[in-house]
Amino acid sequence: MSMYRERVHRGSATATVLRTVGTRERRSHLTAPRVPTVGIDIGGTKVMAGVVDADGNILEKLRTETPDKSKSPKVVEDTIVELVLDLSDRHDVHAVGIGAAGWVDADRNRVLFAPHLSWRNEPLRDRLAGRLAVPVMVDNDANTAAWAEWRFGAGRGEDHLVMITLGTGIGGAILEDGQVKRGKFGVAGEFGHMQVVPGGHRCPCGNRGCWEQYSSGNALVREARELAAAESPVAYGIMDRVGGNVKEITGPLITELARSGDAMCVELLQDIGQWLGVGIANLAAALDPSCFVIGGGVSAADDLLIGPARDAFRRHLTGRGYRPEARIVKAQLGPEAGMVGAADLARLVARRFRRANRRRVERYERYARAGRG
Repeated sequence: MSMYRERVHRGSATATVLRTVGTRERRSHLTAPRVPTVGIDIGGTKVMAGVVDADGNILEKLRTETPDKSKSPKVVEDTIVELVLDLSDRHDVHAVGIGAAGWVDADRNRVLFAPHLSWRNEPLRDRLAGRLAVPVMVDNDANTAAWAEWRFGAGRGEDHLVMITLGTGIGGAILEDGQVKRGKFGVAGEFGHMQVVPGGHRCPCGNRGCWEQYSSGNALVREARELAAAESPVAYGIMDRVGGNVKEITGPLITELARSGDAMCVELLQDIGQWLGVGIANLAAALDPSCFVIGGGVSAADDLLIGPARDAFRRHLTGRGYRPEARIVKAQLGPEAGMVGAADLARLVARRFRRANRRRVERYERYARAGRG
């Protein structure tokens, strides 16, 4: 059994539970201990864990499927603990950061709601800290991805940044002066549920016309499948590719065909991109950032998506022609952004663990000297 595993089993009862003070983030990341930490990115289909150094480099990465959502929250927590213990066998882990696909409360302890997991008001930080005996930081996965892009990726040097994550739906995060803006209750950045079309498509959130129903991976696939099911002539190319099976039409396939010149797939990405630009223009009116970073799986379409988004943004921007325009750029860190950001945010809480560890060592040395005397 490794030294770390012994520490976990013997020290869980006295594990230090840390509360990161958000107002200290900007200055703390510059002075945080340059130690390896583990970042965990939890989604509806996968759990990714990695050891990340102080410069954002991934030293080792593990990935596993998310346990079935019908199982108890403890099953997912067991998976996280197993991944951390596995990594800790080969690395000296000083803290663990969790990026969860759900709403995290302002104290960054409880996952209030996770649509793809059975977490409802789940005290995730305290449960994991008690089992791992190292500090644990919990945040929304879009917040951790935005932090990573600000620290190491496309948002470096920006004082006011908004990140948009385009996946199954739309997530997002706001950074101002090096601080994640989480809102009073911790759930800021749910941009995908701004209503942009009154009475429009029904959204799983319960409302109609949400932004993510027009600019997301789900929207892209829905439109392609509807054209294919209607046997539209423009869909012959993609139907030939999937052998007539509409259910096999996926976002990555649409992007692949668009890159090869399929006219329908190019048009669908343009439509998604135009809706993206409309939403970004609305966010610019409300938040006035200097930069929008576009991440998530759909962003793999690059300029097939972001080009139309920039055009629509300029057309719909309030006061266009009389104000500076925010940059719109693609995220640089890819699917590892949430994991890297969670690990880096965890470094902000690693300091107290190091101090507590040092005090334990000093106390042990004093006792040892007294015993020899």
